[in-house]
This record gives sequence, C-alpha cells and structure tokens, in this order.
Amino acid sequence: MDFATTGEQELYRERAREVASTFESGYAERERAGRIEPALRKAIGAAGLIAPELPAALGGNDADRVATGLICEEIGRADINVAYLPVMGSLVGQILVANAPDDLVATWVPRICSGEEIVGIGLTEPHAGSDAGMPRLVAEPDGRGSTAQRWRLTGVKSMSFALDAAAAVVFARTGPSRERGRDVSAFLVPLEGPGVTRERVPDMGTKAVGRGLVHLDGVPARLIGEPGRGLTQVLHGFDFSRALIGLQCLGCARATLDETWEYVCTREAFDAPLSTYQGVAFPLAEAETLLEAARLTCLRTLWLKDRGAPHTAEAAMSKWWAPKVAYDVIGQCLLLHGQYGYRTDLPIEQRLRDVLGLQIGDGTAQIMKLVIARQKVGRALAP
Repeated sequence: MDFATTGEQELYRERAREVASTFESGYAERERAGRIEPALRKAIGAAGLIAPELPAALGGNDADRVATGLICEEIGRADINVAYLPVMGSLVGQILVANAPDDLVATWVPRICSGEEIVGIGLTEPHAGSDAGMPRLVAEPDGRGSTAQRWRLTGVKSMSFALDAAAAVVFARTGPSRERGRDVSAFLVPLEGPGVTRERVPDMGTKAVGRGLVHLDGVPARLIGEPGRGLTQVLHGFDFSRALIGLQCLGCARATLDETWEYVCTREAFDAPLSTYQGVAFPLAEAETLLEAARLTCLRTLWLKDRGAPHTAEAAMSKWWAPKVAYDVIGQCLLLHGQYGYRTDLPIEQRLRDVLGLQIGDGTAQIMKLVIARQKVGRALAP
C-alpha cells in the first residue's frame, strides 16, 4: 500500500498552489461581487487546472483523478468557491464525454477545460431538493430534425453558476411514467438564448458561485444518452465529484487550521502562549486527526476510480463526512480566535458559511448515508 504521490501529481499540486496564491486575497471581494471573474476562470483553465483528467484531444491533459483532487484541495485553501470551477468542470466534462453526441463534446468540452465557458448542471428543482427522480421540467420533441436529439424544455431548475453558465446539463421528464427515475432524460441546453430567465437566490454563503433558478420556456436542447435513462446513465459521474467536493472543503479547513495554530502560538493569555494550554492545543490536535482521516478517505476514492474499482460507497462517505469535518474544524478554530474569529475582517466566518452550503448541495448527508447503506444491504433498505 503506497501513500506517496507521483511526480506528476506533485506538479499539479504545486501549479495549483502557485496559481491560487494570485487570487487568495480576493476571497471576500468575490463574495461581495457575487461572482467569480471570467478572467480568473480563464487563468485557471490556461494553467491546465480545470478537468485535467479529460483527454488531451478535448482540452484536458490525460491526468489521473488523484491529481484533480489535489488541485481542488489546493484551490480550496485559497478560495473554496473558486475551487468549485474544477469540480464542476470535471463533473460535467465527464458526463459529456461519456454520453453526449460527438459534436456536442467537441463544442463544449474544450471550452470547459480552457475556462472559456461554464457548463452547469441542473438536477434539483425548487419544489424538491434530494428527490431528483421526479422532475417537473418537461421535455417535448420540437418537431424539427431528429426527434431523438432535438427537444424543447419548459420548467425551472436550481443550479450553481446559474448567473454565469453558458449552458447546462439538465434532467427532464420525457414520458408519462410516474415511477421515480423512469422516463427521465438528460439534456444539454444553452442558456444564452430566448426563453431563458435567471434569478439569483439569497443564500447565506457560497455567494460567488452564483446559485440561482433558471427558468426555461420552450428552450431548445439536445438529448444526452438514451431517452428515459438519464439518471442511470449520468448520475455515476457524481461518484467522482463527491470526492472532489470533500477535498475542496478540506482545503478550506486546512487553511483555517494552519492560521489558528499560528494564532495560538503567538497570542498570549495569563503570561503564556495560548498553545501551551491543553484546552486550546487538544481541540486542534483532534482537528488535525479528523482532517487527515477525511482527506485519506477522499484520496482513496479517487485512487479507486483511477483503477476502475467500485467506489460508490467511498464517494458517498467523502461527500457527507468531509464537509462536516471541515465545518466542525472551522467552527472550532473560530472559537479559539475568540472575538477576533467572530469579526468579518477575518475570513473564518465566511469560510464557515461557505462550507455549510456544501453539506447541503450536491447531496445531503442523509442521502449519502442511504447510498452507503444500499451498497451494503441493497435497495430494500428504503424507498
């Protein structure tokens, strides 16, 4: 069992760290602006840090998934919201390469890798979060060309990068079945034409990601994969992104923990550094242990994926546990800073709010635990 990273993986980590150092100071400003500036997105893409695991012929670098995870972790140290760019790029890029027609892949995947465009994903809807198998978004053949590919979509989707995405992979109902998950298909829909209305939602954190509602009124779209099998064909891509999200959150927590060690070693109380008191040092030692354990869980998930081994349960573990660990660690660090941690001129309170959002988005802890249990005892556990 080898825990060492390869030379190529270390090169990606160092490159991500170097690029992240150029935008770390803008973390709070991007929250105030409510978006990630396109120039930054393109700079990250130009450095080969968005979806590097995709084929070189499509703009990727044929890297392994562990390298992608290390990128998300390093960028997450500087700005957890910016780290969502490589997470989203890898998720959507993988879905398109595995399922979309060749012309769509050739058009959109290079744009994703370069940072030229964002392609979002619209799985959930305002009326239901975790119940993605019963969408109200409706797809109907538009009567022109091949009805197997060209459709029109009507409904609403909730998604990250709703304000900036040029297109999105969305899930819509294409048949009459009311059985959960049946007659649900995946589509690629451009978001910059007629019939598209975008609406920001007033989230308490991750504001730079620009989560919002996308209203579609008869908008043209292209089918991805086979009709009626959207969930079964596409959702396996989330096994990859769940581990990336875990590392994204852990990078944010690691930055906070490192800052807190420095603070307690220099801040004095009762004529001694705070770090000399067990009530201060022991919680940080526990945080070190939890971060390391959660990190290894995420990296092992990516290692399994690189080897083509089953990793659905491990991905779900990464998604529910790593964001929770990150939130708990950041919260403890805030308390150990005392009143300083509660102030908005330090980044800790923003990190706490941002990490909290990823305990909800892309699959709640309850859903992840259901996935794990089903891997062990089968689908009879719950409906």
